[in-house]
Amino acid sequence: MTAEKIRDPEQGERAMIEGIIEGSPDAVGVAVIRLDCGCRKMAAVSISGEPASKIIMYRDQAESICEQCKKDNGDFMRVVEQFISWKEPGPAEEVKKEIWAKVLGTAEERSN
Repeated sequence: MTAEKIRDPEQGERAMIEGIIEGSPDAVGVAVIRLDCGCRKMAAVSISGEPASKIIMYRDQAESICEQCKKDNGDFMRVVEQFISWKEPGPAEEVKKEIWAKVLGTAEERSN
């Protein structure tokens, strides 16, 4: 995956990201985790790579998350894509890499 694709949230995600950023004054971005069932997990992250909001789980155009997520809380083994949507102008690239590694790990970063 290219860095451009990873950083481009879908329309439903954009609204959630904006709301999370708005409610999280310490946020420099929002970590987005897409699951194989279509559900999403999101949380704001601070400049130190710490959570700046609660984790929010949602599913586009659904009243609630799926039954599988209700059972396993969006298990890591079902992650299909993950990225951080940065608040503009965003931290320096080196800081972004440090936050990414702390929040999402380094496996996805290596494939970019």
